[in-house]
Amino acid sequence: MGPRAHCQNSEFPTPCKMATDSMEIDDSLYSRQRYVLGDSAMHQMAQSYVFLSGLGGLGVEIAKNIVLAGVKAVTLHDTKQCETWDLGTNFFIREEDVLSQRTRVEAVHPRVSDLNPYVQISKSNCILDEKTDLSFLRTYQCVILTEASLSLQKKINNFCHSQFPPIKFISCDVFGICARVFCDFGDAFEVSDPTGEEPKQIFIQNITQDNPGVVTCMDNRTHGLETGQSVLFREVHGMTELNGTCQQVTVLTPYSFAIGDTSGLQPYAHGGFFVQVKTPQTCCFVSDLHTVPTFSSLFFSSSSFFLQAPLQVHTALLALESFQQQYHRLPNTGITSCSRAFQASINQDLVRTLSRTARGCFAPLCAAVGGFASQEVLKALTGKFTPLQQWVSESLLVSIICHHAFITLQGDRYDALRACIGDSMCQKLHGLKVFMVGCGAIGCEMLKNFALLGVGLADSSGEICITDPDLIEKSNLNRQFLFRPHHIQKPKSTTAATATLEINPQVQIEAHLNKVCPATESIYNDHFYSRLHIVVTALDNVEARRYVDSRSVSNQKPFLDSGTMGTKGHTEIVVPYLTESYNSHRDPPEEEIPFCTLKSFPALIEHTIQWARDKFESAFSHKPSIYNTFWQTHSSVEEVLRRMKSGQSLEGSFQVIKLLSRRPNHWEHCVKLARIKFDKYFKRKALQLLHSFPLDTRLKDGSMFWQSPKRPPSPIDFDLKDPLHFSFIVSAARLFAEIYNIPYSEKHIETDEMAKKPDQTKLSVSSEEEREAITQLEDAICTQAITPEWLRMTPVLFEKDDDSNGHMDFVASASALRAQMYSIEAADRLKTKRIAGKIIPAIATATAAVAGLIAVELIKVVGGYEFDAFRNCFFNLAIPVVVLTETARVKRTRIRDNISFSIWDRWTIHGHEDFTLSDFMNGVREKYGIEPTMVVHGVKMLYVPVMPGHSKRLKLTMQKLVKPSTERYVDLTVSFAPELEGDEDLPGPPVRYYFSGDKPEHRA
Repeated sequence: MGPRAHCQNSEFPTPCKMATDSMEIDDSLYSRQRYVLGDSAMHQMAQSYVFLSGLGGLGVEIAKNIVLAGVKAVTLHDTKQCETWDLGTNFFIREEDVLSQRTRVEAVHPRVSDLNPYVQISKSNCILDEKTDLSFLRTYQCVILTEASLSLQKKINNFCHSQFPPIKFISCDVFGICARVFCDFGDAFEVSDPTGEEPKQIFIQNITQDNPGVVTCMDNRTHGLETGQSVLFREVHGMTELNGTCQQVTVLTPYSFAIGDTSGLQPYAHGGFFVQVKTPQTCCFVSDLHTVPTFSSLFFSSSSFFLQAPLQVHTALLALESFQQQYHRLPNTGITSCSRAFQASINQDLVRTLSRTARGCFAPLCAAVGGFASQEVLKALTGKFTPLQQWVSESLLVSIICHHAFITLQGDRYDALRACIGDSMCQKLHGLKVFMVGCGAIGCEMLKNFALLGVGLADSSGEICITDPDLIEKSNLNRQFLFRPHHIQKPKSTTAATATLEINPQVQIEAHLNKVCPATESIYNDHFYSRLHIVVTALDNVEARRYVDSRSVSNQKPFLDSGTMGTKGHTEIVVPYLTESYNSHRDPPEEEIPFCTLKSFPALIEHTIQWARDKFESAFSHKPSIYNTFWQTHSSVEEVLRRMKSGQSLEGSFQVIKLLSRRPNHWEHCVKLARIKFDKYFKRKALQLLHSFPLDTRLKDGSMFWQSPKRPPSPIDFDLKDPLHFSFIVSAARLFAEIYNIPYSEKHIETDEMAKKPDQTKLSVSSEEEREAITQLEDAICTQAITPEWLRMTPVLFEKDDDSNGHMDFVASASALRAQMYSIEAADRLKTKRIAGKIIPAIATATAAVAGLIAVELIKVVGGYEFDAFRNCFFNLAIPVVVLTETARVKRTRIRDNISFSIWDRWTIHGHEDFTLSDFMNGVREKYGIEPTMVVHGVKMLYVPVMPGHSKRLKLTMQKLVKPSTERYVDLTVSFAPELEGDEDLPGPPVRYYFSGDKPEHRA
């Protein structure tokens, strides 16, 4: 029987040509995602049609992610009616949809369509079952099923697998606290780029003339290769036969590898580099969902339960399917109805938990699995990254969380959650007070999860406080799904708060526009933190995380952190008295490019891009700022001239006078300045280097000076007809016009081929140059009236996302010209923008996943569970791998026998008005059994015995030594005498001294 007999509509919708085909897609919308997927994959997605069935919590997560990603068209299919239950799982269903008895697809369709104007969204509520004619699916490149029976999954999977080319098939489900994903992309699915990592360019130290030849990396740089991979050789001197050839490698050490027979080649002389060549891989899938599953290595964990979980969960879910087929329903909430269907070898806690919670839906698990599954959709459509092969079944919640939970359904929006975690935990979430810093991509996803979980409800005295100083940009819309085009240039925090209330009007949310940093400690003080239960960060930089972590530790509050970079993500859980803090460990610092490399000896395109960025900052931001600061201090030009003539030294005067005396008056002058810069940067610099170090220069050991990684420069003669040369002149002239407040004109551009100016590369200023500068200033005064406007410039802040301002034009052209001068392969504008703008690649799939994983851990924190329950996570959805690890247990520092402390400890001393420093030290000695030797308040040393006069301070009152601020206490650092003579004094935990003897108020 065909679909027509089963449909309320006449038939399943067939994807049609989009009206947006003729629309020009704004590239800035996908800018961050393009760095993850690349142009080719983005183009493939924009031609792809997707069919998605099932719009519960998991289905709507997938719909959101793939529509934000920019597929061509999505058909949303669902046959169910909106229920109150859906309000806690589907963030696009509203209370009015339930009251008006709309179908889920009718409610969701317009809100999904609103996510991306370039994606066509169609809807269908036709019946889809084992009798349906599936021929309509031939128009789709990918089919996704959620909430479908196993028999229907099998029927559709077999149909998709049998097509040529095969239709990519993905099925996934969440039952309570368990989930599964299955992928089938056909018998021979080609993966163009298994990892998505950009190949590194590694310089060569030596290549032996042998069979096999051995390649050694310069400076013991690790090559990161695996045996069987291939590399491409370039710019090798001596053994030139290797240049342009691909060689398969056999890894010997992290710094060396063997290639083919090089014994017959010329001896290696010097130089050269290699890059990894990515070779396509073919993945084979089977279509039978009943076969013994091949599990992807998606999840790893140090926990023995998690190591066996995939097979355990998979078996349990198959038994759940048998129960459904037999009874045509899922087990009743809170009842272990299907436990008899499980094998005795299966973990019984998992059995009971799955049976009791199967009807429920845990929104954070939907978010995490939805992120993973959505990435598989993008892989299916593009061939970019390694797909799952083929099953993953997982429980991200330790079963102890809900095994003994008391569950009473109440007919409200939280029943789906209540079925998973119980009544008591729901109440704790409702009364939670959360502080979230950052309302970008992760922040939007977290707020959605909070709303579905009922975190911070007004009628339960809960609250969510969020803060973010940023405004919404167009590039945010691709992954910050709470924002729409009409929100651009509005504050992120207030906009996100309003959108969160649309998902759940019961949430109490307060939005701020502040940074969280030392400057705002008067707002986010200890009293503010004392009211909180938990702190969450959704930040994009390490220093801000470290600061928030330090404030959380000093106030003994749990801290949940997460972040993404492309397809990679991490979560870190910090729990008072149990775990280390974020600051307990530090990632290795990023390697900085040496100054001499940037200035004279670039070897990689990254060097030329950073050089161009530095030139922008120097010429158009730093120098104008110095200029303005100087004239704010020295308002009279004549006075400056007089003092310089008399030999007085004025800081910055030489630089400022040069800028003033050569200040352009018209647009044509700005063009001449740009032309002078061209010659300085790309011709005279090369001539100067080659004069100092001719091509035949040798070092003391006889080796060539100009050998890899040093590249000799070649001077560039200006050519007005060269588009790259023209682009540099125009962009530089525009920026000069901007800082000098001169109107920009593009009508006519002429350049003086003979334009020159004295070389300014010297670090010191000679007396002759000073005299010349003074003369130039005198000439300028004689020929030009020095008005207040002349003593003011407009510094330019680099803005990478506005292509109309010329900033990226300058950096891209300057970088490409310098690369040409040093024979370095140039980068395209996209790569140049990413490096120059320090852009972090981002994609909605990874963002949704980390937010879901963090919300899972939030449940554990709220439940007050023990150390073994918590998991940190690192994942890379491209490979794909997810590593779940135990958190790091907090370390304790021993002072004496039976006396130790950790980062979470804080000692307290309560004083009074006449309490002296001596009383304070006696109090510490008596209360904690330690002999204090030093007392410090911030950077002020209150008591150091060896310091002159400090012994007299013992009689002074604490109020005189430490003037009280608005707080009733101060935090002091106290050091203690070592156990063994000769050892250094030991710093103890912070000691909080209360100026009043009364005990501090207890705040929740």
